[in-house]
Amino acid sequence: MHTSPLSALRQWLQEHHLDGMIVPRADAWQSEYCAPYDEKLAWLTGFDGSAGLALVLKDRALLFVDGRYQVQARVQVNMDEVEIHHLHNEPLAQWLENNVEAGTRIAFDALLMTNAEYTQLSATPCELVPLNASPFDTLWTDRPAAPAGQIREMPEEISGESSADKRQRVAAILNGKTADYLAITLPDNIAWLLNVRGSDIPTSPVPLSFALLNRDGNVEWFVNEDKLHALPASVREAFTVSPQDDFIARCQQLAHGKRVLVDADSAPVALRFAIEPEGEIIWQTDPITLMKANKNPVELAGYRECHHRDGAAWVNFIAWLTREVPQRQAAGNPLTELEAQAQQLAFREQQPGFIEQSFATISASSSNAAMCHYHSSEASNKAIVQDHFYLNDSGGQYPNGTTDATRTLAWGKVPPQQRLHYTAVLRGFLSLITLQFPSGTQGHQLDAFARRPLWEMGLDFDHGTGHGVGHQLLIHENPHRIAKKVNPWPLVAGNIMTIEPGYYLADSHGIRIENQVEIVESRPGFCSFASLTLIPIDLSQVELNLLSEQEKQWLDEYHLKVRETLSPRVDSDARPWLFEATAPIRVTR
Repeated sequence: MHTSPLSALRQWLQEHHLDGMIVPRADAWQSEYCAPYDEKLAWLTGFDGSAGLALVLKDRALLFVDGRYQVQARVQVNMDEVEIHHLHNEPLAQWLENNVEAGTRIAFDALLMTNAEYTQLSATPCELVPLNASPFDTLWTDRPAAPAGQIREMPEEISGESSADKRQRVAAILNGKTADYLAITLPDNIAWLLNVRGSDIPTSPVPLSFALLNRDGNVEWFVNEDKLHALPASVREAFTVSPQDDFIARCQQLAHGKRVLVDADSAPVALRFAIEPEGEIIWQTDPITLMKANKNPVELAGYRECHHRDGAAWVNFIAWLTREVPQRQAAGNPLTELEAQAQQLAFREQQPGFIEQSFATISASSSNAAMCHYHSSEASNKAIVQDHFYLNDSGGQYPNGTTDATRTLAWGKVPPQQRLHYTAVLRGFLSLITLQFPSGTQGHQLDAFARRPLWEMGLDFDHGTGHGVGHQLLIHENPHRIAKKVNPWPLVAGNIMTIEPGYYLADSHGIRIENQVEIVESRPGFCSFASLTLIPIDLSQVELNLLSEQEKQWLDEYHLKVRETLSPRVDSDARPWLFEATAPIRVTR
């Protein structure tokens, strides 16, 4: 008889005199996207969303997921075995407080839990037991291999600053805080500091590894040797290389009488157990996180250039869609979401230097677009037809930058209410992208500008308005966000953000318009947004009489820049569409 993963885990817990175990959807780096090797929650429960955790007890199993995943979880898990709870409305700590007797022994993996999570759970009646060995190493018999993606150099002519100079800048911060070491647990911070990029996780070019930087600027890099074959000796010899699994033990060895700076938001609580009580932890945001967000002139030039390539791929794609959608519909064989995203990838692959997508494409027709994190599959694959919106949110990784953009398109005419929704989203986008604001303003202080036209209609959207983007790094880069939630980080010239308001009506339609932008100084003490994204904005469904003269002027100037920059770069059969799509509002409409 086949034993279910849950039964196998329960038996393991019983043998080890444990009453339960917490299994998060997390790896040791708290990555947004995990390697298959780290998808323990999916193996255990069947749920493969990007956020959630399970509590497995002797007689019941609970899966905690957020609002995005309430429906998906009920489809994917065996509801006879697993109860679904809401991650935020009824968090794990609260559930343990109300339902578990004092002294109940709950196991956890200290590499997969942050200090903040541990602190919260420590206040409950249960006894938290850190494991020395993971049960998944033995129980998960067909577990995929740990990722061993090759690591490559990020040359100084693309990164704009040598690793040695970056390390000295960080060491100066450590000295200023009288810290002896910085424990670096964020792979994108390691990539930036060491001028390398990895390939452990598709679309996320970071090397899964750890590092210790001392106050002299020397680095011990905890990374598996088999990832380093492609790295020039000159790069390798700049650091001491040790096995990845030695990181926690080394921190414990070095801790005596030392002060270690540890990232408060994402570092595993295993570090706290290793460093305290022998040493002292300074809990702060890793200083590299903010340094990395302030791009240098070489990085900024790279972002601008790769957006020309990505913009050309987009224009080729939309011109193709504009031919295919009506023709295929008329022939009774309409184009589908999956066909569209495959063709879009083919257009990107024609661009010189294209490496891979920067995240999984969202290709969503009509009601599918109402799910803002939708990904098309054979089961959900809708036709793209006239008189309905089609939303595409996608991006590329290039040697000199990372792109992310969204366009909502329609052929024919959508219903009047949907035109008003689209016009409100466009006006919110224009309201923020045309804004001048004091340098150092924080993201939450800007968020409402993008929402006001929707708020005036009694509407809103349930996601942030913008996020940072890495330099050939992660698509969602910290620390900056533009959202309702407070984000205490100053926005200054040289930061890269997105602006992406939307509107979603369940079972009907979804709309989002997104440009990636560079923050530039507009006058002393003030900043504005300069568009990196160069893709025509579909004006066919806009109520033009609701736009101000200033809004129309911005669109005309933007479209002129798109046309002049991209016309030499696009396929000849896409050029007529580009000229039509970027014509001044006065002339055509």
